[in-house]
Amino acid sequence: MEKKYLNFRKHIYTAYLKNKRPHLPWRKTRDPYHILVSEVMLQQTQVSRVLEKYVEFLHLFPTLKDLAAAKPHQVLTAWQGLGYNRRALFLQRTAKEVVDVHGGVFPTTRDALLSLPGIGQSTAGAILNFAFNIPTPFIETNIRSVFIYHFFKKSSSVRDIDILHLVEKTLDVKKPRTWFYALYDYGTELKATLGKEKLTLHKKSSSYTKQSTFKGSNRELRGAIIRIYTRIPKKVYSVEQLQSADSTLSSVSSEKVLHILQTLVIEGFLQKGKKPGLFGIL
Repeated sequence: MEKKYLNFRKHIYTAYLKNKRPHLPWRKTRDPYHILVSEVMLQQTQVSRVLEKYVEFLHLFPTLKDLAAAKPHQVLTAWQGLGYNRRALFLQRTAKEVVDVHGGVFPTTRDALLSLPGIGQSTAGAILNFAFNIPTPFIETNIRSVFIYHFFKKSSSVRDIDILHLVEKTLDVKKPRTWFYALYDYGTELKATLGKEKLTLHKKSSSYTKQSTFKGSNRELRGAIIRIYTRIPKKVYSVEQLQSADSTLSSVSSEKVLHILQTLVIEGFLQKGKKPGLFGIL
C-alpha cells in the first residue's frame, strides 16, 4: 500500500481511538437483522433520534420473522417520529423476502443483498462489513465527506466512482468492521467541526442535490396522513375527514390530498375502502 494511504489509515484510526462511540447499541451486535434496522433508521435521521427508536422497534419486532409477520400499520406506527415512512415498508418487505426466499438467513454476497427491496450499495456494504466482517467497499454520507476532505479538498463535482476507488485502496481488509466504524465516527466529527466554520463538503459531491423545503411539500402531507392512520389503524377516512383532522391537510386542496391518497395506495401504504372515496390503512 502506498505511504499516503497508510498515513491516511493511521490518521483515521488515531482519531477513532479518541472519539469512538462503543455505546451505540447496534455496534454491540453482529445480528444482520439488527444491523439492517439501524442502517435503515440512520438514513437521513440523527443518531440521537434513532437511539430511542431502535430499542423500541426491536422490542416490538425482536426477530426478522416477527417483522415479516407484522401488519404494515403496526410497522408504520412503530416508525412514527423517524420520517421517510417508505423506509419502514421497504424494511418489512426485505424481512419478508429474507424469510420467504432465503429461509430466514441473510445472504452474504453483495449481489444477493442488492436484490432485496430497498437495499442499496450503502446498506449492503454495511451489513457485509458490520455483521459478517466481510471487507466490502461502500460509500455513505460520512464516508463520502471523509474522502472528499482528505483527497478532493480543492475539487468540485467529485464522482462517487472516484471516491469508491480510494475506499478500495485504503480498506483494512483484516479489520473491515472496525475500519468502517472509524470512518463513520471521523465523518461525524468532521462535519461537526466544519459546520462551525460554515464549510460544506457535501456540495463538492456530484451526487449532491439540494433538499426541497419540507413545509408544504408532498412529504409533509404524506407524513400527516400516515400519522392520522396510525392512531386508529382500522378506521377508513374520506378526504374531508382527513382535512378536518389535520391543519396541514386542510390548508391544501381536496384534489391534492386525494392524489396523495391514491399514490399511497399504489405504494402499499393504504387500501381503498369498500365505499367509494374512502381509504384505510393495510
